[in-house]
Amino acid sequence: MQTIDYVIFISYFLILIGIGIYSYTKVKSSADFYTAGGKLPWWLSGISHHVSGYSGAVFVAYASIAYTHGFTIYVWWAFTIAVAMIGTIIFIAPRWARLRGKIGIQSPTEYLATRYNVPTQQVMAWSGVVVKLFDVAAKWAALGILLHAFTGIPMMTGIIISGAVTLLYVTIGGIWADVLNDFASFIIQVAAGVFMFVMVLIHLGDGISGVSTMWEQLPEENSSLFNSPYTVGFAAAFLVINFFSYSGGTWNLATKFISSPSGSEAKKAAFLSAVLYLIWPLILFFPMFAAPIFLPGLENPEQSYSLMAMELLPPGLLGLLVASMFANTLTMTASDANTISSVITRDIFPLIIKKVKTFNAKKMLLLARITTFSFIVLTVLIAFQSESFGGVIGLIVSWFAALLGPISIPMILGLLPLFKHSDSKAAIASIIGGFLTFILIKLNVFGSVSLALEIACPLISSFIIYVGFSFFSKKKIKPEVENLLNSLNEDD
Repeated sequence: MQTIDYVIFISYFLILIGIGIYSYTKVKSSADFYTAGGKLPWWLSGISHHVSGYSGAVFVAYASIAYTHGFTIYVWWAFTIAVAMIGTIIFIAPRWARLRGKIGIQSPTEYLATRYNVPTQQVMAWSGVVVKLFDVAAKWAALGILLHAFTGIPMMTGIIISGAVTLLYVTIGGIWADVLNDFASFIIQVAAGVFMFVMVLIHLGDGISGVSTMWEQLPEENSSLFNSPYTVGFAAAFLVINFFSYSGGTWNLATKFISSPSGSEAKKAAFLSAVLYLIWPLILFFPMFAAPIFLPGLENPEQSYSLMAMELLPPGLLGLLVASMFANTLTMTASDANTISSVITRDIFPLIIKKVKTFNAKKMLLLARITTFSFIVLTVLIAFQSESFGGVIGLIVSWFAALLGPISIPMILGLLPLFKHSDSKAAIASIIGGFLTFILIKLNVFGSVSLALEIACPLISSFIIYVGFSFFSKKKIKPEVENLLNSLNEDD
């Protein structure tokens, strides 16, 4: 990176601080801090939902897969998200917004106390917090790798810098700082991504036809929709996982819908996000697909995208690209931190520390900021040990994806009247069943299994248990559960 690149990069830091300060003026209570008071415009919510699915991991772990396996990364990641979002648009997104409007939730797990009971809510809240610690840590590790590749600073230093910047702006600005940074980072990402796309086409020398002729210079399997171990079964598993994840099982994504003014607005936000997932990754991933042509025989494919950028982009634009990747990761981790903080502050602390229930708005807002700060610090410490958990890809694909299902199934299906007979026992049993399956697979009790089965089996176990309770249980439904689910069918 040249001096102009650092100037642009540092300028983005200053923009983040400015966003944080501006957002601070919009936050007067914990409801503003966590859900924007239910005033988030659908277009801003939709862009934020989309951008929150990206991080430095896309430019490290997924770039590595694009280098070694080709087009399949789009098929099993972005395309399955777009398809899975159809169910989110129709069934789930509007129900999140209606929960806030009708019972005033500020966290995704807050409604679980009524839907199931308090012990079940606590099990799900604690489990989700622990899983998210690993997920966010993986994103810090990915960003540390990127900053090291571009600037030469040690990975640990990059992680610390990233965490410190996020601490500064999201702790004071809450969800407003998060979504406004999402919007800014999306604009930067589009500008940098389109330029990178054009530069690759220019260097390929075939004009726009290079989009198709490029594949002739790559291994034949790189143009395949499925490339082992990323098989049809793996994509199918990710399709199901992505439905539960992007409909709100990944809690920070639920918050985008919760913060919408109404169910109809949340639907529009989900639709916008789905369209962006269908189209934008085709442009963004193109340089990653082409990387083997420019960088053959690369020993560490995780550095492919950063090396491509340094080779193709002129000074100034390289800094813009680094800023866009940096922005994507910060917005994602900031969003996670904000949402996890809401779960801890709203659902966990009041049971552990009884005095919290008596806090006024000012004290609750202070507690929200302290919790957000503490969560980010803890994830940074875990990121230092990322290699102990299988590196960035291991943390994201194996740990987070496999553990997401057992937590998200009772949360997402619990919103639907179809599964109203699945009670607290069903929720707890499905979580335990999924976790036990994950542990048994990690201990090789079933012998060596494919990557598809490794991530799918915990979810399948949880799904069978939860749905089984719903269809075989004869237990009478509690009136408050019946009323809650019926109230989510339509906007007022």
